[in-house]
Amino acid sequence: MAKIEPSLKQPAIFLSTLGGIGYLPKAPGTWASLATLAPVFFIQSYTGPLGLIVFCSLVFIIGIWACTHHEKLTKSHDSKHCVIDECLGQSLVLLFTPNELLFYLLAFAYFRFFDIIKPWPTNWFDRNVEGGLGVMFDDVVAGAQAIIAMILTLKFLDIF
Repeated sequence: MAKIEPSLKQPAIFLSTLGGIGYLPKAPGTWASLATLAPVFFIQSYTGPLGLIVFCSLVFIIGIWACTHHEKLTKSHDSKHCVIDECLGQSLVLLFTPNELLFYLLAFAYFRFFDIIKPWPTNWFDRNVEGGLGVMFDDVVAGAQAIIAMILTLKFLDIF
């Protein structure tokens, strides 16, 4: 199968790049995480944690499909253009974050730190799990590490 030039008209490309955010020239993963904050705030505000759990589940399932097809279309693994995984990882951290701007910014910083640095076990999943599942799952693990940091912060502040 020949490498196909990606187009936002292709559903897998549109979804995996979050409507083209993945094509921003500098730090597309950071932009995707930042773009996730506002929709998640509204989901949390109007539906509570259950709505966010449903959202995360849908993003995970759609992300596996979209990233798998993105890899097949572009003949690349975990392309920097695939940023739906950042949306999922960031959303998971926000599930454990008070619905307030300062805490959202802290959750953003924690997630970006763990997603960029990729300490163990995030780096293991990044290297060893293939396909769309691998693209999505290393961000789930980075999200879990950021959740731990957020919970410890909230405990320290006597909020959790």
